[in-house]
Amino acid sequence: MAWKTRFGKCAWRIGLAIVLVMALLGALQIVSLLTARPGVGYFRSATGRDEYVARYEEAMRQFAVVPRSRDVETRLGIVRVYEWSTDETKDSVPVVLIPGRSSGVPMWAENVESFAGKHRVIAFDALGDAGMSVQSAPIGRFEDQAVWIHDVLAQLAPDGAHIVGHSFGGATATVYAREYPEDVRSLAVLEPVFTFSYPPLRLMSRTMVATIPRMPRSWREHALGKVGGTDYDADEPMARMIDAGAAHYKAALPTPHLVSKEEAEHLTMPVYAAIASNDSLAGGAKAAERAQELIPQAEVETWPNTTHSLPMQVAESLGEKLNNFWANSE
Repeated sequence: MAWKTRFGKCAWRIGLAIVLVMALLGALQIVSLLTARPGVGYFRSATGRDEYVARYEEAMRQFAVVPRSRDVETRLGIVRVYEWSTDETKDSVPVVLIPGRSSGVPMWAENVESFAGKHRVIAFDALGDAGMSVQSAPIGRFEDQAVWIHDVLAQLAPDGAHIVGHSFGGATATVYAREYPEDVRSLAVLEPVFTFSYPPLRLMSRTMVATIPRMPRSWREHALGKVGGTDYDADEPMARMIDAGAAHYKAALPTPHLVSKEEAEHLTMPVYAAIASNDSLAGGAKAAERAQELIPQAEVETWPNTTHSLPMQVAESLGEKLNNFWANSE
């Protein structure tokens, strides 16, 4: 298809840009997870929202193919949904992408090409977080995250879907799979934070340095580079979008908790967990060991030479891995 050719020409640039800003995503996620309180997320001003929307639209232009979009009403707010499909994939089991904190749908620009080759792909901005979705009711418990996802998928994927989540989205994907296991064909979690283990203390300290107000830019970007595993570029479209969200959007979301043995018993579907080898915000070897202990049937893989930016760093290989995983699940 023509869009594959176009994607190939810009893949390296898009991939590098997203990998760079995942350092900031990791920092913002950990700090916001520890400081946010349940409530209703909102933009602090109309002008701030306008700036964020402009940056968001710029980041969305990183996709090689423009997706179809729609707004879906749920019990907790209106969710902005994007979809990629062709005549060949429109009747396939959908792949549903749940983003990390502050990243929204634009974070998947490097991954959609490989996912959409064989599957209809659905992605959305999370309620209560910066993005185009609009929260209208508090999300008091982390389990309530499953409510709005269920409302969306009851309309768009009533026969079930393959669920994929990265970072905070990995924790969200896991709670959805626990609450609605009959609707989940498979579960893939990529560097899921606060799910199987906690981030190492040294990474926690770096994220704190990266988010202290009025910290010198060079110090902040050095800390972010250490978290992301590469130099940080604050001028990339995703970075500008994330910075605008951090400046203008007040998130109000509960903190996830580690999966218990009793909760893991609900994860009866095929499960795949991808953990980074270096500076893993998911918890590294401890997370991999505990995931295997809690979910014996799961396939748990530690990807060499990767960081929390794993989905972007190994996008092509991960796409092959997940396509095989979904095929076997079906």
